[in-house]
Amino acid sequence: MAETSATAGGGAERPASADGPAAEKPRVFQVTSGGEEHGEPTALQLLRRLDSGPRGLTETQADERLARFGENILPARRPVPWFGRFLRSLRDPFTAVLLCLGLVSALVASWGTASVITVLVVVSCVLRSSGEHRADRSMAALRDLVASTATVLRRTDTDAVPTDRDLPVDQLVPGDVIRLGPGDLVPADVRLLRAGGLTVYQAALTGESAPVAKYPVDAPGATAGELFEQPQLCFQGSSVASGSGTAVVVATGAHTRFAEGHRDPGRREASAFDRSVHGISWILIRFMLLTPPLVLMANAALRGRGLETLPFAVAVAVGMTPEMLPVIITTCLARGASLLARTHGVIVKRLPALHDLGAIDVLCVDKTGTLTQDRPVVDRALDADGEDAPEVLRRAAAAAWWTLQLADLPAPDALDEALLHTAAEDDLMAYDGIAALPFDPVRRLTTAVVRTPGALGSHTLLVKGAVEAVLERCALEPEERTRLLARAHELTDDGLRVLAVATAVRPARHRDYTPADERGLTFEGFVTLRDALVPSAADALRVLADRGVAVRVLTGDHPGTAARACRDLGLDPGEVRTAADLDGLTDTELGELAHRTTVFARCTPEHKARITVALRDRGHATGYLGDGVNDLPALHAADVGICPRDATDLARESADVVLADKDLTAISHAITAGRYSSGNIGTYLRVTLSSNLGNVIAMLAAGILLPFLPMLPTQVLVQNMCFDAAQLAFAYDRPAPGTLKRPTVLRSRGLLGFITGFGLLNAVADLATFGVLALAVHGPGTANDESVFHSGWFTENLLTQALVMLLLRLGRRGVEGRRKPGPVGWGATALTAVGLALPLSPLGPPLGMTALPALYYLLLAAVLGLYAVGLVATRSRYERRRSEDEGEGGGEDECEDGCEDGCEYACEYAYGHGISHSDQGPRGERIHDGG
Repeated sequence: MAETSATAGGGAERPASADGPAAEKPRVFQVTSGGEEHGEPTALQLLRRLDSGPRGLTETQADERLARFGENILPARRPVPWFGRFLRSLRDPFTAVLLCLGLVSALVASWGTASVITVLVVVSCVLRSSGEHRADRSMAALRDLVASTATVLRRTDTDAVPTDRDLPVDQLVPGDVIRLGPGDLVPADVRLLRAGGLTVYQAALTGESAPVAKYPVDAPGATAGELFEQPQLCFQGSSVASGSGTAVVVATGAHTRFAEGHRDPGRREASAFDRSVHGISWILIRFMLLTPPLVLMANAALRGRGLETLPFAVAVAVGMTPEMLPVIITTCLARGASLLARTHGVIVKRLPALHDLGAIDVLCVDKTGTLTQDRPVVDRALDADGEDAPEVLRRAAAAAWWTLQLADLPAPDALDEALLHTAAEDDLMAYDGIAALPFDPVRRLTTAVVRTPGALGSHTLLVKGAVEAVLERCALEPEERTRLLARAHELTDDGLRVLAVATAVRPARHRDYTPADERGLTFEGFVTLRDALVPSAADALRVLADRGVAVRVLTGDHPGTAARACRDLGLDPGEVRTAADLDGLTDTELGELAHRTTVFARCTPEHKARITVALRDRGHATGYLGDGVNDLPALHAADVGICPRDATDLARESADVVLADKDLTAISHAITAGRYSSGNIGTYLRVTLSSNLGNVIAMLAAGILLPFLPMLPTQVLVQNMCFDAAQLAFAYDRPAPGTLKRPTVLRSRGLLGFITGFGLLNAVADLATFGVLALAVHGPGTANDESVFHSGWFTENLLTQALVMLLLRLGRRGVEGRRKPGPVGWGATALTAVGLALPLSPLGPPLGMTALPALYYLLLAAVLGLYAVGLVATRSRYERRRSEDEGEGGGEDECEDGCEDGCEYACEYAYGHGISHSDQGPRGERIHDGG
């Protein structure tokens, strides 16, 4: 039901009396889908209830109602201040884990560790809240895309003559009488009093791409069906396609249908990013809860040490933790979001949504504006036998032209514009117009009267319109009429809009032509029209398919229209399902159906949201692209909601990502940015967690084997700080082009398997270093055995971590695929330099380290060489098994466009500068070296 701000009683609502409730809210008038017996009044009764009339309100009445009902604006959502975003970012699961570790470190007086953790948490939260605050400021510039004024009939006093005034839409009140014309946005919910050829676009509310005829209906019980199908009602958020009308405002502000979507939809389900972080956090929490007790028990049982090893145990737990994870995640996502905004005009409102974009494997879209433009184009002209008939198209175009000229219409409607676009000027001028009968929603046709070419003394009626309306006025046998209707239905089922064209020759006369003359017509043929395709849609669909993203079309349009658009774009629609097919299905059954169905037609907003939820429940990371009020539930239900910047204000507020245009190409750019960012995050996690796990296992073993702590807490902290600083390079890395081939989802189970395998390999290298140290220093007994061991293991740890950064980042082709080091290469080089130089520097003794014998470096080089071979072999086996599991043929570093080594530089440069891959040379040298 549409709600209007008038009373439900017989008279207009009056302000509360002095002895009544001072803040009493006005009751609400309700418009139903029936006649007066169902509660809906006639136009006259409605005007009386609104205490208004055809001449509109007086200024005094309008001011009183404005004070009582408020301005005609949507309920404002309070912006979140920067500090509030900062506090909200602290609720991130992993940030909470780090804060707990920092608190424990402070409790055991490990102030250095506590300070470092606090700084990292603050930096991460500042980066995230600042990025989202900038996105909010960008969104603020997009909020003024609605009508600013409306033409209102107002009077200075009761006896004054009403005049048309242009008023700001926020000053409209219930009872105002307004004028509507072509191109106007409907500023409130209204009921028509008069209309002429009025059609409106309701796509923002219903998803229906074709304009809907609107006209007054005053007979009680004459209307039935859905609310948006009521011809006498127009709703805020729709726009006038053609014609004109006068209407009375029945609902403003929060009581409009448009505002219903503004209400809080409830708590949002966890997105793909949230689920990934939650899973990884619990892995780390288990490791961190398990590690300190193991260290304490092992040292107490075997070495007789007590609580003095607690700082070391905490340091080991911190060593297992990727402290830089919040900073790396936020930096990667912020850089990707900044690049998208700068190069493609895409605003990422919520930074984690960029990861969700990279994880998308199903993208749900509407048809209109995404796959097709919001206008029809002529497909074919056919005669009664189904053969091509150019003359039928010429007559239809002439009818459109002369109706436009002689009926003094302000602009052609969408169908007439398509006809005129295909017509040659000579064809139009071959006819000399006499009169015109414009479109009437009841007749559903138009007629142009022209002089018959080559025949003096006769006029020709050129009639076009709805098939049923034209055929019933033609002189046809019943069988022929039935055959033509069946043919028209076949064309409609094939996704085409069909106009019927007929003619009649009448003796010339001077009196006016009327609809009564539209009888005994001669049927000429059909003109079929289809939706104009978005030029970039076909290429964008192919790119999405190459990226492993399946497209689901959820539309309110006719099934045939949706299927036709998909076929024209090269997307196999398969068996098209309608909303009626979904109502009897359970959520599990719907998930199975949505998994294998490409097109769902006649969808309501609830159906769109339910399909989106069913896909998510089946394990898909889903994105939804929408721009209207009817898309709000689905935008909220998806992992990432996407809308164009010219979407309704409500859709922009609900979406996570705002595009410059409603274009699938922009989405493919956003998915690319998300996968690059997520690829870097995933690489960082694999590298740091596998290395840290190996170090923890080795430390536990060393604590059992050695009579002293294997590394001092301060040394553990310095080592972690060096490794963390080097790992910042992952935020600026160029991941392999193969990252774009598949959705980048951080699955905790797969990550656990990876870090376990490579962590054990790292632990073996660490344990081998024990033997090297024993051989290099000739066993225990010297005074500096502890400092030598600490120095040797510190150096080995940083060198092995540098190797892990390089070899787990690169693919099977390894280093030869790069002609110069990237950020990770420089980071690994710096880490190596610190590991070799720090024990020899003046900072070594204060940290408990000393110079190492030359023999150690030779033996260490042999251990590192074997470790590198093991890393490469294990990495190749891992990639091969993953390719077999995913059905992928090539390796991760093979570009999907068939480029050779070095392509990733060109791919990254092209991505950042909006250059298509086809503009590059075969190896990318021209762009990368010359750019």
